[in-house]
Amino acid sequence: MINGNNKVDILQLKNVTKTFEDGKKAVFNLSLNIKKGEFVTLLGPSGCGKTTTLRLIAGFEMPDKDGGQILFNGEDITHLPPYMRALNTVFQRYALFPHLNVFNNVAFGLKMKFVPDAEYVDKKGDKVQTYRKLTKEEISFKVENALKMVDLKDYGHRNVNSLSGGQMQRVAIARALVNEPEVLLLDEPLGALDLKMRKDMQLELKQMHSRLGITFIYVTHDQEEALTMSNTIVIMREGIVQQIASPTKIYDEPANAFVADFIGESNIYSGIMKRDFFVEVLNREVECVDKGFKRNEPVDIIVRPEDVGIVPADDPKALFTAVVTSAVFKGDHFQITAETTDDEHSEILAHSNQTDIKTGNVIGIYIKPFDFHIMHKNRIINEIITEMAEENSVYICGTAFPCVSNLPKGTPVNVKIDFDDVIVLDDESDGIIGGTVRTSIYKGSYFQCIIRTDEGYDFFVDTEDDWLVDDRVGLSVKPQKIIITEIKTTEEAKDG
Repeated sequence: MINGNNKVDILQLKNVTKTFEDGKKAVFNLSLNIKKGEFVTLLGPSGCGKTTTLRLIAGFEMPDKDGGQILFNGEDITHLPPYMRALNTVFQRYALFPHLNVFNNVAFGLKMKFVPDAEYVDKKGDKVQTYRKLTKEEISFKVENALKMVDLKDYGHRNVNSLSGGQMQRVAIARALVNEPEVLLLDEPLGALDLKMRKDMQLELKQMHSRLGITFIYVTHDQEEALTMSNTIVIMREGIVQQIASPTKIYDEPANAFVADFIGESNIYSGIMKRDFFVEVLNREVECVDKGFKRNEPVDIIVRPEDVGIVPADDPKALFTAVVTSAVFKGDHFQITAETTDDEHSEILAHSNQTDIKTGNVIGIYIKPFDFHIMHKNRIINEIITEMAEENSVYICGTAFPCVSNLPKGTPVNVKIDFDDVIVLDDESDGIIGGTVRTSIYKGSYFQCIIRTDEGYDFFVDTEDDWLVDDRVGLSVKPQKIIITEIKTTEEAKDG
């Protein structure tokens, strides 16, 4: 793995923001340092801003006015066009010329290129640099070298339409490498390949990166691909960076529940940090290795399936007992799904090599203290600063909601709504307001969704239903579940 202490930053993004014409911020306040020789992967679900970030680096998109800086080897390239940047892009669909053979596809950029030639001093005494095109011999030498790099040494004469998908992708990579870029940008380059070919190309790209020593910046939505290939992974969600770390750290120490849910399989639960080294989870207080949280602070708790130990139900080590609901053989392990025997019947996913675990068995669950990963919650209640629409009616996201309050119209108030008091309706018109599902994370016995209203407020919702991302839904709240507190002015507070 690249040691960041021995490498200099080749690329820096400083507080970069990109807003499209519809007002959507595709990238927001993104800061990222990429070191020379690194393999960095931008990873996240569709629409998270990873491809926009790559296009900003390439010069195909420009940041907002006053929307940050992009530095290359310390020089500001924020507004330089793509052809003036020392980097090349490989696209998912190859973008090869079907009427040209492999050699001429790779040579195409070189034939357009001008390189420094001679310098002379003009009559004014100024130095003048002249440029020339590459000779046929120079082009041939560079193309053959590039094809050798991608294991296509004897393919120069072939028609590109006669190649497999993997070979076409290698030609596209050779065409980028032939220009000797300092940074290679790869935008979902394996997305069009079948599974086996994609796996093979992952290893080839990783070996190529090690061999060439240039910086790779790679975009994918495939978690396994990112974990397999990268030195550094940048997890993005809705234009905002969630975590930047090595694959090992991102898997073992996810920054939040979204990262844990997105990278690999996870058991994710809500709990309470009772005190240092003790957390309440699944209705039981257990030992952990975390400290520094507030007493009785609500937290999210992550446990990876491979860290869930299965022991006999009466084993003294068992922290919980559960009933096995399924046992599926996955080749190198059994995937065990079980439900706890307490009133909540929370689901636990475990990976086990035991072959005698059957559906209906009652088992004990043991988890070591350091395998509970504790993290702060993003939010513990929905809270909105607003005003009364009239007595027993309050504005929430621009719409009057019935409530229980005798405060008069126009009174500034703080509204709080618990996650499980938000009612989600399949038909948007049945709700008081509408919204779009942004995320849905399973918490063992319920789903926690984030639903964005048309005014841009994110409601956190605990629900039994697994809503699909981008579903349009209606939102409602029972009047007595809306907690209203009057916001008093400084003078009123003093009088009070």
